[in-house]
Amino acid sequence: MRYKEALSSASCPNCGGPAALGEMSFDEHHLRIENARLHEEIDRISAIAAKYVGKPMVSFPVLSSPLAAARASPLDIGVGAAAAAAAAAYGVTDIFGGVAAGAAGELLRGAAQSGADKPMIVELAVAAMEELVQMAQLDEPLWNAPGVDGSIETLNEEEYSRMFSRGLGPKQYGLKSEASRDSSVVIMTHANLVEILMDVNQYATMFSSIVSRAATLEVLSTGVAGNYNGALQVMSVEFQVPSPLVPTRESYFVRYCKQNADGTWAVVDVSLDSLRPGSVLKCRRRPSGCLIQEMPNGYSKVTWVEHVEVDDRSVHNIYKLLVNSGLAFGARRWVGTLDRQCERLASVLASNIPTSDIGVITSSEGRKSMLKLAERMVMSFCGGVTASAAHQWTTLSGSGAEDVRVMTRKSVDDPGRPPGIVLNAATSFWLPVPPKRVFDFLRDESSRSEWDILSNGGIVQEMAHIANGRDHGNCVSLLRVNSTNSNQSNMLILQESCTDSSGSYVIYAPVDVVAMNVVLNGGDPDYVALLPSGFAILPDGPARGNMQGEGGVGSGGSLLTVAFQILVDSVPTAKLSLGSVATVNSLIACTVERIKAAVSGESNPQ
Repeated sequence: MRYKEALSSASCPNCGGPAALGEMSFDEHHLRIENARLHEEIDRISAIAAKYVGKPMVSFPVLSSPLAAARASPLDIGVGAAAAAAAAAYGVTDIFGGVAAGAAGELLRGAAQSGADKPMIVELAVAAMEELVQMAQLDEPLWNAPGVDGSIETLNEEEYSRMFSRGLGPKQYGLKSEASRDSSVVIMTHANLVEILMDVNQYATMFSSIVSRAATLEVLSTGVAGNYNGALQVMSVEFQVPSPLVPTRESYFVRYCKQNADGTWAVVDVSLDSLRPGSVLKCRRRPSGCLIQEMPNGYSKVTWVEHVEVDDRSVHNIYKLLVNSGLAFGARRWVGTLDRQCERLASVLASNIPTSDIGVITSSEGRKSMLKLAERMVMSFCGGVTASAAHQWTTLSGSGAEDVRVMTRKSVDDPGRPPGIVLNAATSFWLPVPPKRVFDFLRDESSRSEWDILSNGGIVQEMAHIANGRDHGNCVSLLRVNSTNSNQSNMLILQESCTDSSGSYVIYAPVDVVAMNVVLNGGDPDYVALLPSGFAILPDGPARGNMQGEGGVGSGGSLLTVAFQILVDSVPTAKLSLGSVATVNSLIACTVERIKAAVSGESNPQ
């Protein structure tokens, strides 16, 4: 109360105006100048917008989806201008289905017009930053040490409530708390990490396996001194697990970036759901984010904290243990993904071709083009396999123990996707086999004929190999299927396999021979049409010794998602036939049975 009383009479030494509550934690001089410039810009844009739409509009949301973000890829590291151009070119895409984005945009316009909300947002962000730094640095009694079985740290809820009474207040009724922390040293500078986290397109690309949709709805501050120190922006993000059996989590929050006195950088998110009266709250983001410490030789130490309150009652039973353990949405997954992606970027930027690379790639330009094409393939796969609110999945009955879910999408005027009706089919199931064994089996070209029906039993040969991580399973390959039928032409397949502590992927797509030759010579990969299919392999719960999945879910087995994308009609206006659905359903069911038999050591079914 004494602070509030003192601040109510405080004045700015530069402009003489009153100082609003919460702004004292920023650099006042630069913030006042920035606010004045932003107010002028808002007034100018509102005047222009009013001429066209008949009412003032304060801000325009910058949206990002995997397709939009692909044009602002972190593969082009340090390309802030390119990212801005991509946001301008693709940001107007209605990736929130026209409803969520519109509602959020209207909400934020109303919030921006209400001068009372901005000081509240700033104050909440400052308190969240203080909380995040302490959550990242303190140990016991705030965090309970991990067990000997490899489990993650757990938060002491009682100690947390005692230490952090400010901010969002008590836990919401009906929501369950999830908190986790993890850290790693990654091969990227602190400046580039901060830029990726604060640029919505690069953020959505870097974490495409976790972020299904992202939007910057309003920028309250761009930072000072030519960097992101003090940057403040309102965002809406949808977080995902690669399975249609796990609902996505939508969160509406403010993201704040700050350089601390000790030289470390911190980026924190905190929910703004109190500004959404009447909304049904299913996920509330308590102060979450990362603390970044600069290390020698271009490395950084990243400590990540994830703390949410969520309604997870819709999660399928086989995924409940994984979600409850914090491994599905928690800090370990974020850090593992970041570490792997940083290694991938370092591989892209390598000026020489490593000796581990083999085959038909002869130039660094061809190598980079092939990696960019593979990146787009992975993003397309991840964006089409989850239970996103933007997806209309239909469950096919009578397909056995595992329900197959299908949805259709029309592809029109997208150079990166063949035109017509595309059918997505996916299913998830449990295997009593460790994830590493499943991953090694699926990525190995020598065992591909055991599960890949479309290869027709042909011999698969690796034509090119690009290693992009410490683990030998992290690589991009160009495969050729040599048909046993002389009347059929050989097929090329682009494949990326990747693995980290949180899970593994094997993603592939047939590619045109002529288009692939252009890419291998350093040509633009954006115009190569792809329809990715593949597998997402997750552990069925926390690691528990050397168990081999013999006791059901949670005993060291795997949760495997199989997904196909198939062009069922090259005419976008055509209607989908029941025969096409039945064919794809049979294809995915047969693939599942082949995989089960192969990894379990049984003979392959016909």
